[in-house]
Amino acid sequence: MGEGQAVGTVGGVSIVVPTFKEAANIAPLVERVRAALASEGIDWELLFVDDDSQDGSETIVGELTRHAPVRMEVRRDPPRDLSLSVIHGMRMARYDRLVVMDADLSHPPERIGALLAALDGDATFAVGSRYVPGGAIDADWGALRRLNSRVATLLALPLVRCSDPMSGFFATDRRWLPDLEQLRPIGYKIGLELMVRGRLRVREVPIGFSDRDRGESKMNLRQQLNYLHHLHRLYRHRYGNAARLISFALVGASGFMIDVLFYLSLQGVGLEHRLARFLSFWPAVSWNWLVNRALTFDERPRQPHARQWTKFVASSVLGLAVNVGSYTLLTSFVDLFARYRLLALVIGVCLGGAVNFLIANRFVYRRGANDRRG
Repeated sequence: MGEGQAVGTVGGVSIVVPTFKEAANIAPLVERVRAALASEGIDWELLFVDDDSQDGSETIVGELTRHAPVRMEVRRDPPRDLSLSVIHGMRMARYDRLVVMDADLSHPPERIGALLAALDGDATFAVGSRYVPGGAIDADWGALRRLNSRVATLLALPLVRCSDPMSGFFATDRRWLPDLEQLRPIGYKIGLELMVRGRLRVREVPIGFSDRDRGESKMNLRQQLNYLHHLHRLYRHRYGNAARLISFALVGASGFMIDVLFYLSLQGVGLEHRLARFLSFWPAVSWNWLVNRALTFDERPRQPHARQWTKFVASSVLGLAVNVGSYTLLTSFVDLFARYRLLALVIGVCLGGAVNFLIANRFVYRRGANDRRG
């Protein structure tokens, strides 16, 4: 266990609830948890982990400690992040059995017992699911929100066998989890992080998901972008260099569009087409270098910009030489490709891109001594 981590005990459950400006929901949540677990006959604690809300939450929890097994841990160091708060709560929890849920009452405390019961078999991770028989979503959800949820779910399905991998309501045991220090979540989807990196055996428990009555939702465009970044990391963790190669190819495709845009724009302002072609290469290759640095190889150690950019340009030029060279050889000496030059072009692009990726992966974005995948 890491420094400051609680020593877990059996026979009870710690309910970890990350909060940020959820003061209005704390007391109602405590009351519903108390009522839900009154007949279960197990010890429990409700552990709020707050991202320094400064909204009176600490005072409210302090009052509640007189009547219920609740406490609050406050994270005052940045970044503010729900997943990091959950991990902190898992470290500080009194019991090894853990339930994680939101503070906004969208997750029904009345289903905590069912989640814990699901762990009595061979499952190591029980998910409160909206999308299995018996599950439901608040009727007030609009079509756009439902579509957004479904698309986000579909994007995660190749990573885990779960119909609701986006759920933030789940139960597990701390002793079954991967090393918490090795987790790399971004944003809100800590459950997905644990399922993928921990390779846990998942069982789904139907729940009714309600919309919040108090406070403001924390979901915004930034969190949606964080989710995509998180997905990218998890795909890379699960599928290794295959996922990294796809990412590299997609970045290359975006760079090609920038290349064409500059090429046409420069001609539009009067530059000769060969000069325009020469100049358009530089913003495109710089874009590819920067996005690959920030996304495809984001876990690699940072190197000085100028040196790394120069190496990336060199690898791109070599990849282009392989691309054009293979096309020239195929169309010059193989009748099939002389007749079907587009096929030779595709092969050239693939070979050049593969060479560029191999050099970038090995020499441009170099691994560190303690580098870990994904």
